[in-house]
Amino acid sequence: MIRGGMMQLEKLIDDVDAGSGNRITINHLANVLNLTKGTVSKALNEYSDISEATRLRVKRKAAELDYRPLAFAQAIKTGKVRSLGLVFQTDSERPFLADFLTGVSQTATKKNWSLTVASAVTEDEVLSTIKRLIDERKADGFILPRTKVKDARIKFLRAKKIPFVLFGRTQDHTDCAWYDICGEIAMCQAVERLFFLGHRKIAFVNSDLEYNFAYLRLKVYLTGLEKFGLKQDNSIILSGVMTTKDGEIATRRLLEKSAPPTAILYATDVAALGAYKVALDLGLQIGKEISIISYDGVPEGAYANPSLTTFKIDTKKAGEQLAALLIARINGELVDLLRETDPAILYPGGSDGSPTVSSKELSCMLEKAKIVKL
Repeated sequence: MIRGGMMQLEKLIDDVDAGSGNRITINHLANVLNLTKGTVSKALNEYSDISEATRLRVKRKAAELDYRPLAFAQAIKTGKVRSLGLVFQTDSERPFLADFLTGVSQTATKKNWSLTVASAVTEDEVLSTIKRLIDERKADGFILPRTKVKDARIKFLRAKKIPFVLFGRTQDHTDCAWYDICGEIAMCQAVERLFFLGHRKIAFVNSDLEYNFAYLRLKVYLTGLEKFGLKQDNSIILSGVMTTKDGEIATRRLLEKSAPPTAILYATDVAALGAYKVALDLGLQIGKEISIISYDGVPEGAYANPSLTTFKIDTKKAGEQLAALLIARINGELVDLLRETDPAILYPGGSDGSPTVSSKELSCMLEKAKIVKL
């Protein structure tokens, strides 16, 4: 019964394919190439057991003949809807969203896949949205941005045996594929840059430590201090700073200290941009009396005055790589072969420089500014 049922199902698919008028079918493609339908199908779907030469040959001929598979027939044959899932938590991903989506969608389109995008406000809503997309068969696997040290999305997808790739890393690497930018290395490079500019009191304004990138950046910032013989001062290390307003508040807290830092390293550009309003209010020149370096390379940083010194990431490339990795994982590639990292690139601006005042002199300047305001 089972064998007969499968034969009837295959015949139904072939009949649908054959009844498509003048449309080029997989049968036509297989006959022209003198290959089996199975080989052609695997080549088009980028299975790893098909040679690169055969894959290229099949894809070139498919493009030449304008072959387009029927989506529902493909789903019946392979059990896949050929769609990548991406669920954003809307309060955290905005700085890189447009370029990132362009990268994901362009790669998906080139490989004849589609992209299903949804958004949610809370972590619970993200999980319920992922579950709904799985239940409705709207995605074969998921790209997970902004990974956490302990991530509920990863736990859920592992349990469901649904393919996923991470934009970032996580504490438990089991069954994880990823593409990540080594932001933690950038933090050490930033400490080194500020040290050789002459700064000896370097503060750190970090994001929420539940995010893996924030955990790594703090860890390597501390390593950088140790490397250059700088004393760790926990009073000038602030975490949980996620917005420009948060960055403004954090900067004020640091500059109100009796021995304020002469340089501040921010884990994100969004937080660093909050420093500009504080500097204006206090009459400080960024890049002279206070230096700042940050990370992300958001466009607003280039238009700040002075321009922001930042480590830039190529979010379009990140989207491209993640889409390719997820398709490979869905097609059965070993997860250990699907782990890639790239460095962040420093884009010097005018926001950092050699200190023109010491921490003590900066404190005196701020006291005078406070008196004048009163």
